[in-house]
Amino acid sequence: MKKSRYITLITVVVAGLLVASCKNFLNEPPRGSLSGGVVQNKKGVNTLLIGAYAALDGNFGWTDGNPWENSPDNWIYGAIAGGMAHKGSSAGDQPPITPIATWQVSPSNGFLNDKWKGDYEGISRCNAVLNNLKQAKDMSSSQKAEAEAEARFLRGHYYFDLKKMFNMVPWISDSTQSYKVPNNKDIWPDIEADFKYAMDHLPATQSQVGRANKWAAAAYLAKAYMFEHKYSDAKTLYTNIIQNGETSNGLKYKLTPNYEDMFDPPKQNNSGSVFSIQMIAKAGTNNNWYSRRGDMLNFPYGGPFTCCGFFQPTQELVNSFRVDSTTGLPIISLSDPHAYDSNQNMVKNDMGITSDQHFTPDKGTVDPRLGWTVGRRGVPYLDWGPFPGQAWVRSQNYSGPYAPKKNIYWQKEKDTYYNANSWAPGTAINVNVIRFAGVLLDAAEADAQTGDLAAARQLVNRVRSRMKNNPQNWVSYKLNEPYAKAVVNSQSAMLNSGASSGDWVVRTDTKSTWVLIGSDPTKLSDWNEYKDPNYKIGLYPGPWTNKKLALMRIHFERKLELAMEGHRYFDLVRWGTAAEQMNYFYSYEGKITNDITGGHFTAPMNDYYPIPQNQIDITSVNGKPTLKQNPGYKK
Repeated sequence: MKKSRYITLITVVVAGLLVASCKNFLNEPPRGSLSGGVVQNKKGVNTLLIGAYAALDGNFGWTDGNPWENSPDNWIYGAIAGGMAHKGSSAGDQPPITPIATWQVSPSNGFLNDKWKGDYEGISRCNAVLNNLKQAKDMSSSQKAEAEAEARFLRGHYYFDLKKMFNMVPWISDSTQSYKVPNNKDIWPDIEADFKYAMDHLPATQSQVGRANKWAAAAYLAKAYMFEHKYSDAKTLYTNIIQNGETSNGLKYKLTPNYEDMFDPPKQNNSGSVFSIQMIAKAGTNNNWYSRRGDMLNFPYGGPFTCCGFFQPTQELVNSFRVDSTTGLPIISLSDPHAYDSNQNMVKNDMGITSDQHFTPDKGTVDPRLGWTVGRRGVPYLDWGPFPGQAWVRSQNYSGPYAPKKNIYWQKEKDTYYNANSWAPGTAINVNVIRFAGVLLDAAEADAQTGDLAAARQLVNRVRSRMKNNPQNWVSYKLNEPYAKAVVNSQSAMLNSGASSGDWVVRTDTKSTWVLIGSDPTKLSDWNEYKDPNYKIGLYPGPWTNKKLALMRIHFERKLELAMEGHRYFDLVRWGTAAEQMNYFYSYEGKITNDITGGHFTAPMNDYYPIPQNQIDITSVNGKPTLKQNPGYKK
């Protein structure tokens, strides 16, 4: 689907209109940097609004060339900090991530400071829109209301991100006269007000797909209610959204037929997209600034990718996809708060086995979403052939044997959706801030919390049905065909294919892929055969009668469906299970890798990140801090 990419392209003119300093998020009160006559009109307001959208990608010069510190998908702060992924690479590469991964993080961690600045940069741009549109004489009241709604939607987004990370943050509005504002009030009511206004004044559809619509605002408001535990309010909104909601480009909300459609550029902005940050690969700028730059580290180390081996899925996450071989359901027990015994149900990996040694992947039964979420030895890595294991991993002992997958571009699409203008890859894969599957699962949680277990089960099964009803779209050996050395129907044809070491051949007679791991293609012993994983997924039978078990199932479904998408830590905190789940994770995963030694989650201190010390310092008045540090953290 063709998309409008205007929100990712910041021209020099737009940059001149932005209000926040590149060095400090609030050096100036939130007002336009040019004279009012330039921006206080319809064109100027829209230009400022484009700048507010452009801040969504978190890509600013003051990150010192490290855009991952402010990546909008929160792969560091939501996924790694939530036990879904290891930092990856090596111990000496991007070391500030390690204390975040182990919850030994301090207020002086520079990553947190850049994250804080990035969100307030976006807020400042939104406030510039709100200030200048008041004086625009060539805009009707309805045009002003719609522009205000878009700006307040975006401001709500940036504040939501700050709130779930830092909790007590200062509210800087378009009427604030000083940036030295104390963080002494709960800003949830302000966030609610922004999303409510946006919901009431935005249109159902937009002329450009990247712009927010009323339904995206409604979904964000409902999400805020979930974080506030206002489940009845959330349930009412979600019911309306699920029944009547549509995308900015006019598609009724529904799950796409294929799970991977949400991560494949030509299929994006589809019926499952509630609000996404638009990315582009070919912007004509000779850089990767608009190509999901915050994730440029998160590709396998070696092979066809130029960098860098970060963001490696954890063994504990992979184990979570293990299902009962008869029912196809997750292995969950009320007596086991961790939902399964990882030691008994561990998915086999290739730790310590080099890529030129034989390996047989796990033959047990797993949820098919694992194939679209994690790169693991022998399983097709999209159309890049079977994942080779150690050859594409920088250090298995440090961060395990796996690789991320949802952020990887297809080989068949690299000419259009891959950006090669930097030392690490860029892609046109959108950042899915809210997708419809997440809406359904949040709605299921609201139903369960308000006592409607039947409706909750129906919604969970609706999410699971996508994969159950479409097994032809599971990851299989057929994905290896496009770039195989050969597709043959016999052993003799394979042995005479002229393959070189590392090549793969697809055999239709065995319905499997064979990789030459040795040097002699005529010797069968030099080949490693990989068969399709044993996938199975089932639906929950009814009725559900136990609220606690229902919530466990819903929470676990979010873990599987939204894996590696930056939500996990924030979910654990709002559920009140972060300490239990994370400390279990450290005790289990710490026996497999050596990167999380000393990891420990302390509640309630680690329920939020520390306020960046630099922000406390620069907002002090007469030596006294305006901002109060979160409980438990020391300078």
